[in-house]
Amino acid sequence: MSVDLMPNRYRPGDAELSEREAELIARRDAVLGASYRLQYRKPVHFVRGEGMWLYDPDDRPYLDFYNNVPSLGHCHPEVNAAMAEQAARLNANTRYLEPRLVEYAERLTSTFPPELDRVVFTCTGSESNDLALRIARLASGGEGVIVTSYAYHGTSAAVAAVSPNLGAAVNLSPYARIARLPGPAGVSDADASGFFEAEVRAAIADLQRRGIGVAALLFDSIFSSDGVWIDPPGFIAGAVEAVREVGGLVISDEVQPGFGRTGAHMWGFERHGIVPDLVTLGKPMGNGFPIGGVVGRRSPMEKFGNTARYSNTFAGNTVGIAAADAVLTILQRDCIMESVLAASARLHAGLEQIASETPGIRAIRNAGLFFGVDIGLDSDSTHQRRGRALDVVNLMRDDGVLISTTSANEDTLKIRPPLVCQEEHVELFLRSLRKALVEASS
Repeated sequence: MSVDLMPNRYRPGDAELSEREAELIARRDAVLGASYRLQYRKPVHFVRGEGMWLYDPDDRPYLDFYNNVPSLGHCHPEVNAAMAEQAARLNANTRYLEPRLVEYAERLTSTFPPELDRVVFTCTGSESNDLALRIARLASGGEGVIVTSYAYHGTSAAVAAVSPNLGAAVNLSPYARIARLPGPAGVSDADASGFFEAEVRAAIADLQRRGIGVAALLFDSIFSSDGVWIDPPGFIAGAVEAVREVGGLVISDEVQPGFGRTGAHMWGFERHGIVPDLVTLGKPMGNGFPIGGVVGRRSPMEKFGNTARYSNTFAGNTVGIAAADAVLTILQRDCIMESVLAASARLHAGLEQIASETPGIRAIRNAGLFFGVDIGLDSDSTHQRRGRALDVVNLMRDDGVLISTTSANEDTLKIRPPLVCQEEHVELFLRSLRKALVEASS
């Protein structure tokens, strides 16, 4: 099956554009590489952001229910002030003594279980996953990596090769193996743990038989690209033990679920009652400033650090640390996770109500403020469901509300607003979704 990896991307002729946007698109096409994409059938042009809102050149507001990078909202004044103050004073790297670097590392690791007490900083989630794989392969002596069916872990050569989400044109590594998730496979909650463990054990057996060995089980703890198939909590525990039995490491990709997005926990893996060996961080860590990291157990981190070099000029730079420190301060001081749970409960209740009254919602899954909402009727074909989901996304864009799609068939709405989402934002979103569902069905 061929899947359009950017299903909402603009294509010439999709929508009537203003002269301003048409000219800008023509200039983009003339100078940018072909891999760039514009989202939505009618692309959006933003000139500023504030909190939950983005504004176009005509000052029209768009409610952002999609961007998880500015986790505390667009252009947070306290984060911006921290970056500006540090940039005006000094921007240096980790080769020099810098108290704030150490202080932030201490604060960050204190939010993890005590076994995870070392951190190495990176610039992006892709770099974090790339480095985590290097550590796992060196520490384990194996090469094989087990991932889920439609996982996405980044854009470097190493992590693209273990990201089935990137499509058939991106070859998977011969050292990669895929384990199906119980939810998309139609397995009941009661059988979910045994099913996933069996999938992982089969992958382990194949890797060992071929002399590849097992380096790691790498998973996004909210399974976002797979369609947010997160339940039941704890279903990955048996698979974790199976990997450890053969000397492999467990890597939890927290780039999307981390820093409080699930509400009940700071880190997504906590929802499953496990402690991984390595944890990768990215996107929301600096509220838009590029900073990431790998947090891990002392043994594999020291084995790697003592025998291999990792030098990254920009990773852990003083401006990035200032941004990340401000983000963590705000998360903790302002009890952001409590407000996440409140907004999540209201959003889930509203979606359930819409599903009971309006045809077109088949299922709702979420942890905190990360939702996957399956669109279409049970009688629809995959093509019809996907088309209806894209129609809903683009109708909402026209209504001034931003979301996107996910899952293997792109028939699941991906809803992940900034963590500062409040009840009034939820109500605006629900009204727009209800309207779009009715229009998409007519």
